[in-house]
Amino acid sequence: MIKKLVLAGLLFLSYTAQAQDYIPKNDGVKTNTSNYTVLTNAKLFITPTQVVENGTLVIKDGKVVSSGKNVSIPKNSIVIDLAGKSVYPSFIDIYSDFGIDGIPNAGSSNYTPQYDASREGYYWNDHIRPDVNAIDFFKYDASKAEALRKAGFGVVTSHVNDGIIQGSGLLVALTNDEDNSKRILDDHLGLFYGTSKSKTSNQSYPTSLMGAFALLRQVNLDAQWYAKGNMKVKDRALEAFLANKNEVQFFNAGSKNNALRLDKIGDGFNTQYVFLGGGDEFELIENIKNTNANFIIPINFPEAYDMEDPLLARSVSLEDMRMWNQAPSNPKVLSENNVPFALTTYDLKKTETFHTNLMQAIAYGLDKTKALEALTTVPARIIGKSNELGHLKPGAYANFLIMSGEIFDKKTVLYQNWVNGHKSEINAMDITDMRADYALTMDGANYTLKISGEVEKLKAEITTEEDSYDATVKFNDDWLQLVFTTKDSIKQEFIRLVSQVKNPSNFSGKVFYPNGKTSSFNAVKNNSEEQIDVKKEEDKAEETPKIYPVTYPNLAFGPKETPKQQTILFKNATVWTNEQDGVLEQTDVLIKDGKISKIGKNLSAGNAMVVDATGKHITAGIIDEHSHIATTSVNESGHNSTAEVTIEDVVDAEDIDIYRNLAGGVTSIQILHGSANPIGGRSAIIKLKWGQTADQLIYKNSPKFIKFALGENVKQSNWGDFNTTRFPQTRMGVEQVYINYFQRAKEYDALKKSGKPYRKDLELETLAEILNKERFISCHSYVQSEINMLMKVAEQFNFNINTFTHILEGYKVADKMVEHGVGGSTFSDWWAYKFEVNDAIPYNAAIMHNAGVTVAINSDDAEMSRRLNQEAAKSVKYGGISEEEAWKFVTLNPAKLLHLDDRVGSLKVGKDADVVLWSGHPMSIYTKAEKTIIDGAVYFDIETDKQLREEVQKEKNELTTLMLQAKNKGLKTKPIEKKEKELLHCDSIDQH
Repeated sequence: MIKKLVLAGLLFLSYTAQAQDYIPKNDGVKTNTSNYTVLTNAKLFITPTQVVENGTLVIKDGKVVSSGKNVSIPKNSIVIDLAGKSVYPSFIDIYSDFGIDGIPNAGSSNYTPQYDASREGYYWNDHIRPDVNAIDFFKYDASKAEALRKAGFGVVTSHVNDGIIQGSGLLVALTNDEDNSKRILDDHLGLFYGTSKSKTSNQSYPTSLMGAFALLRQVNLDAQWYAKGNMKVKDRALEAFLANKNEVQFFNAGSKNNALRLDKIGDGFNTQYVFLGGGDEFELIENIKNTNANFIIPINFPEAYDMEDPLLARSVSLEDMRMWNQAPSNPKVLSENNVPFALTTYDLKKTETFHTNLMQAIAYGLDKTKALEALTTVPARIIGKSNELGHLKPGAYANFLIMSGEIFDKKTVLYQNWVNGHKSEINAMDITDMRADYALTMDGANYTLKISGEVEKLKAEITTEEDSYDATVKFNDDWLQLVFTTKDSIKQEFIRLVSQVKNPSNFSGKVFYPNGKTSSFNAVKNNSEEQIDVKKEEDKAEETPKIYPVTYPNLAFGPKETPKQQTILFKNATVWTNEQDGVLEQTDVLIKDGKISKIGKNLSAGNAMVVDATGKHITAGIIDEHSHIATTSVNESGHNSTAEVTIEDVVDAEDIDIYRNLAGGVTSIQILHGSANPIGGRSAIIKLKWGQTADQLIYKNSPKFIKFALGENVKQSNWGDFNTTRFPQTRMGVEQVYINYFQRAKEYDALKKSGKPYRKDLELETLAEILNKERFISCHSYVQSEINMLMKVAEQFNFNINTFTHILEGYKVADKMVEHGVGGSTFSDWWAYKFEVNDAIPYNAAIMHNAGVTVAINSDDAEMSRRLNQEAAKSVKYGGISEEEAWKFVTLNPAKLLHLDDRVGSLKVGKDADVVLWSGHPMSIYTKAEKTIIDGAVYFDIETDKQLREEVQKEKNELTTLMLQAKNKGLKTKPIEKKEKELLHCDSIDQH
């Protein structure tokens, strides 16, 4: 027994020794207390859904000891009676850069670009920084912590928001009463990602969003290779990446489209990201739901535009106006569709606006319980801290809010925010709430006094039946001061009211007039239940805004419903078949099940929509072999070869140019990488299915293409004086780039086929596909010497170039092109717009065609692509090409160059029903496309377009009125900034 007592004593001494503070105290004598703190008689929200009336909360040493209805109160307790008050778990923000300081900034690079990494022993790209630990840069920010506590937050996750892979974060308790050792709840939490480069390095690659995506894929592949012990060098970044793979993976997507793109990347490597959203998830809610991801949602809703100037107001797009109207509904839509999400203060200019915006989201329909979950239990679950945070169950951190009432009531006052058991007073608990409507009597005249706002930041208005007066109001230590001004514009005078308020329901005081006269006033609170109910109904009506319906895309001319396949019978048309039948007069065309079903005379179909096409022309849809519409990136210019990137990653299904192209009869395009490097990125071949998502636009089983380039752009001769270090800088160097890369690809492919272990390289994989004739090259080209050079390089490695695009000196080498088997996709009549095209002639297409080259006319321009029918007609003028052959330049021939002529490009039974109904001859400048059909669905109809134009104008007028009303109510507005849509071309350089 004695031994047991001695052992117990030793254990106690050991425990107390461990519990001693080891940090010197230089701020006076402090006494540690072992008392319990007990809060009683509160409406206790243990969780958002577990609520206890007259509940008790017991805390000690920063943790919850017990909570509930029948809770025993320990003897040595400090008891706080919270009768009539509510207690909620404090909020959690799991996406911030709180307290992160001291990150080195490389500054802007105005001189020679940096191509190599600057860190020895780490990954080859500086923007991959999984080894970074936020704790190394952390310095507690007391001022920001106070602002966050006032907003209801007790804990935040912070990280270094810099780079593509940004490293691990930390979990911080927002208490000013703790040592740093206790504030840091977790010093290694999660792995954070972004899509932008690190500010700590000027390394060029990647310069584009698609480059960032490709880099992310390659990092994952390299990490898998490294994990197998195959790399001969030590890579500290890859080791950190592998060590953090089981942590929560946070990705700053910033938009719905990026979330969907990144989710596909994550799926490819069995990684489920938690996405920081962009507030636009409601626009594609079904797709967002299908990611099965958790989201962190900012509530930085856009402000209304100042629409008072009608001329400026015309430049505001319907897209931006809708976003202002619809964005506050985003949390509601996510909640109703069971998408798990947490809310964040991220990207708010001022933390104080968080509560205002949250109340706006609730006014737009967000359930209050779901809102509380999004601030407590959901973020705790996402970061794997459900046992410790987000609730007030035993064992949780004592993080809670004491409030005057229901948390999301406008009049509720936040009294205290306790973090880790330490009290932070926000408003005095005995503060008098003066917010109400009062009947004010002053000098025998009757007024209405309305005091509103926040309890610590009041505002007032005094009104009569005829007029209203803004007033300033102060309330401190039971003294009320009101000042309002007269309406006299010539001599504005101030009237002051002062009262010591002992009873906020009925108080009186003195009035001081500008002339020195004084009198008295009396104010009686309006407590009429009937009027309160009426007021609640008025507030409800005011707070429930009209939300305009979402279309996709959610902008002007976005369809309300996705177009569906139809059975359509066109009667008595002039039909351009592009087949041996040629042009058929007074002929019918039947479209059924997305295919061309029949072509002939006197056709009939049971349930078909019959269209009288008498006097009209029907053709296959126009195909643009070289386009840069419908993409968010064009060039990845960071390296001389970027075969690893793909335009398919950045297809923009919401580009209005898709609709405009449909209005010009275009049904398919190849979106090409630009011409920044000799070996560019992979193409995306899409159908212009306006109203479908990016994945639905891309051709199924699409032929594989890649963009190569020759000429001035690739050797940086037009990039400025400082871009003189990247190889190549000469045409000789361009040739050597091709030879070097194809030799490397040849060796890589041989190793891969040998069955031996190999490191998967996305760039060399793509180039090996070319060698294996599985991927085709479309090459930007102008000058005959370079054209000859690339054909020789291809022949050296036993493959053919598929298409020379631009090819403005093609007429000089047409015979060699035929011999090599390469097609030409050219401009109709562009010349002399830069030095290397000085020899271009408008007869180029005709000469190449007559020599036997498969010729197409392309656009490389968002404006020209809308009138390729007219561009084709120019070959009739320049070179005497027949109308039928010229029409093939924009239909069947580009289909052949894209290896799609078995599906599209001509009107033949069994082919895809990509069809255009023209009002007249398809190459006439007076002709319009009346219907543009893809896979049997009408994606453009000229009559529907007229209706849409009226609807767009009507909606813009209504939204303009709502914005004007918002300004009149005193809501903040922003000035109009006219936005110019950037039209992308081959030489458009992204600086990501």
